[in-house]
Parts: sequence; C-alpha cells; structure tokens
Amino acid sequence: MSSASLRYLAVVNPAAGGGACGRHAPAAVDRLRQSGLDVDVIETRAAGEARELARTELAGTRRHFIAVGGDGTSFEIVNGLLDRPQNGERPTLGFLPLGTGNSFLRDFSDQGAEYAIDALKQGKRRPCDVIRVTHTAGVLHYINIFSIGFVADVCATRNRRFPGLGEFGYSLSTVLRVATLRPYVFPMRTDGRSGEDREPLTFLSINNSRFTGGKMMMAPDANTRDGLLDIIRVGRMGRISLLRTFPKIFEGTHVAHPAVACHQAPGVDFKLDAEVDAMIDGEMLKLNPTRLEVIPGAIDVRT
Repeated sequence: MSSASLRYLAVVNPAAGGGACGRHAPAAVDRLRQSGLDVDVIETRAAGEARELARTELAGTRRHFIAVGGDGTSFEIVNGLLDRPQNGERPTLGFLPLGTGNSFLRDFSDQGAEYAIDALKQGKRRPCDVIRVTHTAGVLHYINIFSIGFVADVCATRNRRFPGLGEFGYSLSTVLRVATLRPYVFPMRTDGRSGEDREPLTFLSINNSRFTGGKMMMAPDANTRDGLLDIIRVGRMGRISLLRTFPKIFEGTHVAHPAVACHQAPGVDFKLDAEVDAMIDGEMLKLNPTRLEVIPGAIDVRT
C-alpha cells in the first residue's frame, strides 16, 4: 500500500519544545498534505491524553500515527498502541520532531524534521522493538531509554529548573547533580548471566536506541531491531572522573571508561525494596520495576 493511500492521525503536543511545536506543527502537517498524504490532526491538552487517543483510535480502524512533539509524545503514543493485545495490521508510527530532545529519531538521521517528513512522504517503514517494563503498579512500554540513578537525577533537575534551555539544560543539570553524587544499589539479574548484581553504581541505563538528551550517544551499539536490550552499567565514579567522562557521551566514547560495563540481553529482572525515580524516554516517573524485556518488532516506525 502506498503512503499516499494511507490515512494518518497526527497527534500534536502543542506544548512540546517550550511551545515551539504548537507554532510549527501546522506548517509541517501542511507539507505532508501537499505531498498527497491524508492526515487528520488532534491536539493534546493534558499529560496522558496522547496515550488515550492512540489506544482509542487503534481499537477502531486506525493503524497509522504520527507523533508531533518530542520523545515524550512518542512515549505516550507507543503506550497507547501497546496497552492492549494487538489484532490485525501492525501499527506504524511516524514522527514530526518538534519537541526538545527528539532522541529516538537521531538513530536514523541528524536532519530532524526534514528527514522525518521525507520518510513519511516516501512511505518508509521498518520493524522496531519495544521494551516492556513490568512494575509493581502495572506495565508500560518505551522505544528509547530507561535510566535510573544519576541520569534520572539529572533529568529531574533539568525538568524542574531548566525546562526552557533545551539540550544545554541537561549539561547544566549534570554539573549541579555532581555536587550531590552518591552510589546506588539496584539488585538485578540479567537474562543469560549468573548471579544477582548488587554492586554499587553511579547509574544504570537500559536502551533500545542509541541516543538520549538530544545528542548524547548513551548506547553506541544499540539497534532498534535486534531483539536485545543494551545495558550500560556505570559503577562507582568520583566527581572529577564523572565530570571528565561526561563530555565523551556525545561521541559514545564514555563506554571505554573502566567503570563502564556494556552488555546485551533480551531481559533483566529487578528486586528493589521501593519505588525509584526513573527517566523513561525523557519522562520522569516514580516506579518499582520488576522486569524489563524486549518485544521484538512490536511496531513499525516510519524512518
């Protein structure tokens, strides 16, 4: 089926990117329509609404969606698409990256909206793994990154104190959080590896794609269609070492540090005593995860 014969639903988060998404979305959608695509538009007004819209529309006849916003908008839509068992044609998700981070799309191009629009016009689609997070209060899904420990602290600080500074806000928040650096223990057992890991760490990142925070290459070897989690475990680091290592994340060379261990697995189990702050696809959540596992090729992405 050609892209021009499909009917898309563009879910627009007008608040994304500090309001830039609301200003630029109409023109971006018009470009898609002018190329012959049939695009309906719904704007969200509150957190969680994109998830509900995707769930409701998928229960009907809709199968093709466009996330217009940032990683948080995509996160909500993915959860709506995976909230119920899928029947029929696998859903597709395209992107108009008009938010702040737009990290997921960077795995495929650094051209942002231009690349995304061209991919939709050409009808590109490829299978994409989705990560299922089972926690003590339910289940959620993501396509980009799950981080706990120092990285979650940085994200929380950026969202709370520097929401309008974009990528620079992440860098500034990193420097501030170093001042309160402390080790964490997250008891975990990785599929295919013996024993429980209870060693102190600085942070733990479990990735489906390579980038986070815009241009930070957290997991250089991640592949969105290999059926594996990319687990980046950063052990104890001193403040000076962390500050020296942090800039290397933009090239992905931080993984060469002796405190950093990288491995792949289809799943990992946790045994935590309480909820923790978690950064998931740019969103800050408090939860107690019990298992993360890959759902291979759960959706198609238009990239």
